[in-house]
Amino acid sequence: MTPKPQRRTELLRGVLDLCLLAVMQDGPAYGYEMTKRLRDRGLGIVGEGSIYPLLGRLERDGLVETYRAASNGGPPRKYYSPSGAGRLALEHGIAEWRAARDAVDAVLAPTQTEEVS
Repeated sequence: MTPKPQRRTELLRGVLDLCLLAVMQDGPAYGYEMTKRLRDRGLGIVGEGSIYPLLGRLERDGLVETYRAASNGGPPRKYYSPSGAGRLALEHGIAEWRAARDAVDAVLAPTQTEEVS
């Protein structure tokens, strides 16, 4: 069975906010820069269009701080960085992710997959 991109997208949807907060730990970033950071860490399936609604929610929830800065020849860019509450949410989210991952691994570990030749 070949993994479907849709399944990867659905699995990622629940933790993408954590991934965004994690890449912001590297320093303030604007949307496209965050997608590059995600891609560099192995999440190439995430595009700008999928992160902007999430960034808006993180901002409304007080998990990120923002500021605008001039860009080279274009409109000002909006930069995001985790707030204190965002750093705490990331810490708790990582613990929740690891617990869920470990539980799923425990269920799937006994299952042997065979490659079809």
